[in-house]
This record gives sequence, structure tokens and C-alpha cells, in this order.
Amino acid sequence: MCGIIGYVGNKDSVDILLNGLRRLEYRGYDSAGIAVYGKKGISIVKSKGRLQALQDKIDAGCRPFGDCGIGHTRWATHGEPSDANAHPHHCGHVTLVHNGIIENYMQLKAERLSEGVSFASETDTEVVAATLNHFYTGDPISAIAKTVAVMKGSYALGILFDDHPDTIYAVRHDSPLVVGLGERENFIASDMTVLLDHTKKYLLPEPGEIAVVRKDSVEMYGLDGKSKHKKVLTADWDIGTAEKDGYPHFMLKEIHEEPDAVRRCLSPRIRDGKIQLGISGLPDDTLAQVEHIHIVACGTAMHAGLVGRYVIEAAARIPVDVDIASEFRYCNPILGRNDLVILISQSGETADTLAALRLAKQRGVHTLAIVNVPGSSIAREADDVLYTWAGPEIAVASTKAYVVQLSVLYLLAIKLGRLHDKLTAEDETQLCRDLLDIPDKLQETIDGDSAVLKCAQELKDAQHVFFIGRGVDYTLCMEGSLKLKEVAYTHCEAYAAGELKHGTISLIEDGTPVIGVATQPSLFAKTVSNLEEVKSRGANVILVCNKGDEVDPSLTKNVLCVPKVQNLLSPLVSIVPLQLLAYHIAVLRGCDVDKPRNLAKSVTVE
Repeated sequence: MCGIIGYVGNKDSVDILLNGLRRLEYRGYDSAGIAVYGKKGISIVKSKGRLQALQDKIDAGCRPFGDCGIGHTRWATHGEPSDANAHPHHCGHVTLVHNGIIENYMQLKAERLSEGVSFASETDTEVVAATLNHFYTGDPISAIAKTVAVMKGSYALGILFDDHPDTIYAVRHDSPLVVGLGERENFIASDMTVLLDHTKKYLLPEPGEIAVVRKDSVEMYGLDGKSKHKKVLTADWDIGTAEKDGYPHFMLKEIHEEPDAVRRCLSPRIRDGKIQLGISGLPDDTLAQVEHIHIVACGTAMHAGLVGRYVIEAAARIPVDVDIASEFRYCNPILGRNDLVILISQSGETADTLAALRLAKQRGVHTLAIVNVPGSSIAREADDVLYTWAGPEIAVASTKAYVVQLSVLYLLAIKLGRLHDKLTAEDETQLCRDLLDIPDKLQETIDGDSAVLKCAQELKDAQHVFFIGRGVDYTLCMEGSLKLKEVAYTHCEAYAAGELKHGTISLIEDGTPVIGVATQPSLFAKTVSNLEEVKSRGANVILVCNKGDEVDPSLTKNVLCVPKVQNLLSPLVSIVPLQLLAYHIAVLRGCDVDKPRNLAKSVTVE
């Protein structure tokens, strides 16, 4: 949510900032702006709406010139989307952009108002600018440290001081920020994907560290003003993985990347039929003593956790709870010394999940992160981390990240099963073999896209869609329903098939689409029976099942078959038709598939 880009070097900064903002669009935004340090000082241009509105304003004669600047895409939290509320904000000597939420901004605003400061916007960010200017006496680092000391909340700040030309100052707390290192040019950004066409080298400021970024140098300081040394990191992604590569949308590209992503996730961790997790922070003897597992996540990652519960309980017979991260920290969870809390987040910066991690750490509980982005806050703060190695996921609606999150959970489940003596060595070897077959099964499923498109054409005008399934298939229904809501703006709900008769069936009328997922042989007949119930009441039935399953043609002609795999592993392939269905319906309805309205890719505020 919100995005920051900053540049200082020898080139005109405007185009670099605008291109960076375009790469930040996937994070979600409702306004955008830039500030450029030129010969006449700092010039600000900002606009409500899409980036094109900002571009139009710049092209109409508002173009600033200079080789140092900051840019921002805003997601409204304090104050409606408007030109006035868009970033950057300016007060006195200070111009800045901000990602996050300042929880005590009303108190700080009252202090500034009592000093005679006036405000042009409704934002907490302008209050930060005014507070920073209040403390500023010519020493930026001292002023930043004093400002940070009085602020409560989350923030990543990119700052220009009008009497310190060609220098960007940056500081963060609980919001992501990286410093990119180029040749006679340097950058700041909300995430590394924004900078991949400029550099792969970067620094990760810790919370409270102040970065002083000039074209020929980057210096890091603590809040005490002392210089700090940082290790230079290198991104293993390249610009090609963050481009569409001929696909019409990132979402479709990322679905097609799932086979390779799963292969990349699994192959290094399976050796000679054995799982090699490589998590030294949680050694085998610690995992062998785990008595209870709590999986904590949001949205799609939480749905992956629901599958993880089924798999871990089946393979290791360890009880598993799955909690929504925003609820976990407020429900006073019961956590024992031999419990394990697993945090799942694509970005590794999800605010509620990060807060849940910190609560678990305070309680002295073992923590394990499953994330995609190296060096992210959750990855750094957990006892250990299992990276999904999915590569950049640009579309707001998560697809390949979900599948690799499942892959990691399967690896962990098998490992726990062996350590708790619930799986034999032969079981482990066979499950590893089955897992390594999944990429080919995924490709086979993706190749069946034409049948999914046919179903999408029938459903494109549907106002309501219901998903039903039993057992682990029900968790897939929840994810399929979320995908359709996210990208096609279709009202849909997922229900356990056995719950239909307890109220939901009253909503079924002639033509109501009902999508049934039935990939578990032991539950197939019961789910089909529920579909027959809704069919008799006029429902338009679509069935997702295994190839070879016998389906009565009178039930439906819309059958989406997936390759038969080991029962526990079926979610890895049976989610694909639901992802593709949501994608095609969204395209047919003319929706913005990669950037759905009101949604953000990385939710970094609570």
C-alpha cells in the first residue's frame, strides 16, 4: 500500500521517477506525485487518479527539471483521494513522501497548530513534514531522530531538505524500504522490483536507521547519529521476471509460471527421496518436540494455511489452528512453550502478520516464516524462514505465490511426519516422488485452459456465484471465491457442501451458478449429491474433479478435469482451473485484472 521511489544521479530524474511509479502501480494507489530538486529549489507536481493524470499535468507545462527527486503513489488512509492529499508534502525546509500510518498524528497536529502552523491537507503525512520542520535547525539527521522519537506507528519516509541539494534522506519503521546502489546514481524504493532495470545491488535499512543517499555515496546512521556499516545485497531476480513477456496480463503470466516456480521451490529441498529444509534456526530436535502449530496469515496466504492444516494434521498428526493475522493478536492466543507459529506472507511485510509474529516472539514461542521476498521484515524477525522462491509477483491477485506457499507447507508436513514417527522412510520417498511430479501436472492443467474459458463465457454476467466442497476441497473453494471477488468484482461465497441444507440452499434459484470441487475420492459421491440438490432447484452446475471420474451428463456438461495426483497433493493442481476461471471472467467483464479497484498488493498498514 503506497509506493516510494527516489533517485539521485546525473540523469533527469522525472522520467526515472515516473517509470518507477509505474512499476509501483501493482501495490495499489489513488493518487501520485513527484518532487524534484532543481536550480530553483524543490518543485512538486501531484494529482489525484491514475499516473496518466500526473503525466498529463507534467506534459502540460508543469515539468520540473533536476537530477534528484522523490515520487509516491498514495493509497488513501487519512483524507480522501485528492490533489491536496497526494504526496509529496511540504512544510518549511522539508519535502517528503510517506508509506504507513502515524497513529498519534492528531496529537502532533495539535502541537503544530498551537505553534501557528497551517495545513493544506487532511493527511498524517503533512503532520510528519511539519514536525520534522519543527525540529530542523540545519542538521537533517538530528531532526529525523527527534521526529522519529515522537511518532507512533509505521512509516517509510523519503525526505528532501531545501538547503541540502542532491541528497535524499530515508528512514523506516514497520514499512518496507530499500536503498538501490548504482553507478554514480543511487535510489530508494518500497521494493527492489522497482529498481531492477537500474541495479541489482541494494541495502536494507533496519528500523530506525537513517540513509543519506547521494549520487556517489550512501551513508547509514543510527538514531544516535553514529555511522553504521551495511552489507551490500544482490537481488537474484531480473527485469525480465518483472515484465509481461508477451502475456496480456501479469496474472495470466504468473499462472503460467506456476510449474517452474514449484520446480524451483521443491528441487533444492528434496535430495535422494528425503526432505532437506535447511532451517538451522529450527533444528530437527526442536521440530520433533512441537506439540501444537498455529498458522497465521491474511487473505490468500491464510487459505494456503488452511490447506496446510489438513496436510500437517494428516501427515504428522499434530493439531493445527489457522488464524487470520488481524484477529490473532487481539484474541489473547493460548501459546505453549512447544508450540510453533508459522507466518505466511508473500511480501514478508504484511502489517498484521508482522504484528502477530512479534506477539509470538514476546511469548517466547518458536516462529517460522514462509515468505517470498528475501530480507523482508518477517523473514528477518522470525526464528527461521522458508523462502518460496517464486520470483516477483506483480498482479495484485496472488496465484503462483499461493501454489508455492502450498509447496513449502507440503515439504514441512512431510518433514514433521518423519520427525514425529507418523511417516516411514518409504512414505517420505514416495511423497517426495509425487511432489516432484507436480510441475508437469500443473502444466497439463494449464494446457486445458480452453475448457475453463468456455465456462467463463457462461458465467461472465453472473451476479452471484457459489462454491462448494468438502474437506480440503472446501479450502480451495474459499480461494477460488476470493479470486473471483478480487478480479471480476463478482459476489461469490464458498461453503462446506454439507452446510448447504442449513440455510444457504434458500439462495439457489434458476440459473444460479454453483461450482463444486470434488477431487477427494472418499468425498466425491457426497459432493456430487449436494450438487444434485442444487441442480434440482435450478442451479447451473460446474464441477472440478479428477480425470477419469464418472460424472452423470444430466448433472452438468461443464466439467473441468485436473490430472489425478496423490490425494493430499490435489490442491496444488485443482486450484488452477479456479484461478483461470476468475481471470477469464474478469477479462470478459472488462475489469482491470492486474490492478483491481480498492486493492493493494502489499498491505503494510493495519
